[in-house]
Amino acid sequence: QVQLVESGGGLVQAGGSLGLSCAASGRIVRINNMGWYRQAPGKQRELVAVITSGGITNYADSVKGRFTISRDNAKNTAYLQMNNLKLEDTAVYSCNAEIISAGPYLATDYWGQGTQVTVSS
Repeated sequence: QVQLVESGGGLVQAGGSLGLSCAASGRIVRINNMGWYRQAPGKQRELVAVITSGGITNYADSVKGRFTISRDNAKNTAYLQMNNLKLEDTAVYSCNAEIISAGPYLATDYWGQGTQVTVSS
């Protein structure tokens, strides 16, 4: 059974910083893309950032220059460092990963449980 467990998040003032982590566990053969999504109240879920297994990154325009996604392949963990946070960054942030697990050896999308990030003025 593969799981994604997120940590971090919380309450921060505008202009502050926060870090998220997402650790994958289970019978993992390989992790392809890992990414962070967010969903604000009344809005659709949107991609925040994604990183390939080779370290290539892509960001939503709204977070470019402020957020940094990284990963530690040895630890099966992805990170999201968020700097200069704005009120509009308030949302539930969820980790996503495409994982090939032992047994079926099929690439499957997995999601974390989500973590709340609240930016206050």
